[in-house]
Amino acid sequence: MALINLGADAPSFTLKNQNNKDIKLEDFRGKKVLLSFHPLAFTGVCIDQMRQLERRYQEFEEKGVVPLGISVDPTPAKSVWAKSLMLEKLDILSDFHPLGEVARAYGLFLSDKGISGRANVLIDETGKVYWTKQYDIPELPDFDEVLDQV
Repeated sequence: MALINLGADAPSFTLKNQNNKDIKLEDFRGKKVLLSFHPLAFTGVCIDQMRQLERRYQEFEEKGVVPLGISVDPTPAKSVWAKSLMLEKLDILSDFHPLGEVARAYGLFLSDKGISGRANVLIDETGKVYWTKQYDIPELPDFDEVLDQV
């Protein structure tokens, strides 16, 4: 499966966050959005990835970017995980049912593993994908690099 093309319309979605609230991509029109895909909650690199996004949330916000974490974990697991990470600002979204539907739409679902790959996808104010980067599963994304693309 190929990663979504630059310039493509970002596939729309409505997913539950850790607080069981619907988060719709369309609600962020007029702002840039970072979709930070991670394979599974409660795993080492994923923990570091979401903690960094939480820690750097204001940097993204100051550049007009809404960062969102996303994985195939179910909402109750996301809720417990968000509390354990002490997330206060960052929404982490559940792409659980149907499993990996959003990851599939972005070309990131690893069907042999039943998870999404690790990637960052930047979407512009009009809903177009303008930057992507995939990472090896054990690789922590460089958020300085992401902020440089904004």
